[in-house]
Amino acid sequence: MARHTLSVLVEDVPGVLTRVAGLFARRAFNINSLAVGPTEVSGISRITVVVDAEGDLLEQVTKQLNKLINVIKIVELMPEASVQRDHILVKVRADAATRLQVTQAADLFRASVVDVSTDSVIIEATGNADKLNALLAVLEPFGIREIVQAGTLAVGRGSKSMSDRALRSVSA
Repeated sequence: MARHTLSVLVEDVPGVLTRVAGLFARRAFNINSLAVGPTEVSGISRITVVVDAEGDLLEQVTKQLNKLINVIKIVELMPEASVQRDHILVKVRADAATRLQVTQAADLFRASVVDVSTDSVIIEATGNADKLNALLAVLEPFGIREIVQAGTLAVGRGSKSMSDRALRSVSA
C-alpha cells in the first residue's frame, strides 16, 4: 500500500473531526497521522491526514469526504510538491556520564534539548520521518524512556494557497 497525505479544509464547527475520522474508520483505513488546527482564515480549520491506501480506495474515500457538509476542499499533497514535517519529543536516559553524548547526538540532528533532569533529557526535533527515525536509532542505545509524536504537518510548495479558490466559492 502507498502512503498518502490529504489536506482537508473544513468549517471550524463541533463534530467535524469526528465525522472525518469516522469516515476513515468505517472504510477500515488506519490513520497513521492526524493533525488539526486553525488556518489563516477565521472559521476554517485544516485537517492533515496520512493513510496507507490503494489509489482506488483512497479515491472512493475522498469522494465520500467531499459529500460531508462541513468539508470545503480536499487536496492530496504529493511528497515532491509539498513540505511535510513531523514533530517529536523524546525523553532519553542521560546521567552525568552520558548527558554530553546525548546532547551532541541531538545537535547532529538539529534537535533541541528542552529539559534536563538528573537522570534524563527531553529532546525536541522536527523533520521528515527518515530524519526522526535516524535520531531515534542514535538515541536508542542510551535508553528511550518516552516518545510523544505529533501528526504530520504538510503544505504545498509554491505561491498557491489551498484556501484561495476554496474560500471564494464558499463566500459566493
